Amino acid sequence: MFERFPKQRPPLPREIEAIYATHYKSNREGATVASALAQKMESWLHRQVAADVVGAEQGARATLELGAGTLNQLRFEPAVGPYDIVEPFTGLYADARNRARIRNVYADITEVPNDARYDRITSVATLEHICNLPEVIARSGLLLAPDGALRVSVPSEGTWLWTLGWKLTTGLEFRLRHGLDYGLLMKHEHVNTAAEIEEVLEHFFDKVACRVLGWSKTSSLYRYYECRHARLDRCRAFIQTSA
Repeated sequence: MFERFPKQRPPLPREIEAIYATHYKSNREGATVASALAQKMESWLHRQVAADVVGAEQGARATLELGAGTLNQLRFEPAVGPYDIVEPFTGLYADARNRARIRNVYADITEVPNDARYDRITSVATLEHICNLPEVIARSGLLLAPDGALRVSVPSEGTWLWTLGWKLTTGLEFRLRHGLDYGLLMKHEHVNTAAEIEEVLEHFFDKVACRVLGWSKTSSLYRYYECRHARLDRCRAFIQTSA
């Protein structure tokens, strides 16, 4: 299963690369009509991940968020305990409104101390971007407390409804604004399909529950996964063999 990893990200055409950084931040901040609409839809992703801490007692749970970006997940989560993040791009979170809530920042999950333990490890629309996905999930399993959960939400990349959705919104807007093919940007960004993500999660966790925004996994816009009972032997073995 893992011979496909780590994946190689397809290069961007020069014209898209020139506007990539500006477009990425604008998209994350909902600065255009299509991206604002997308963010409203994506609130489902954030709410699913945050559901376990809404109404929870203060100081109850320690969190590690993978790919925290502009810290927009914190708008959906009360302060219920220490909050650490993994995010390589400092420009995304440096001036974020909720920056003061962050305890520790790591550029890569390998920087997180091996003896750290989290009650929840979360991720919103990030796993589809990660070239070394099995390593990140294996390390997440090892960092979870015994009763902890990996709570992740992803677009249903690789399905017809998701593809139709972005083509009629952000894809159309991107072509009208820049005269460029958004599909090339998507291939560069989304290196993993939802089915591949699920396969990796089920390899490293004994209990994987899925919820979708749509009719089924293959006819949905988004998926949410709650993963419990990490298979620690598999996690350790993978880290050792990939070192």
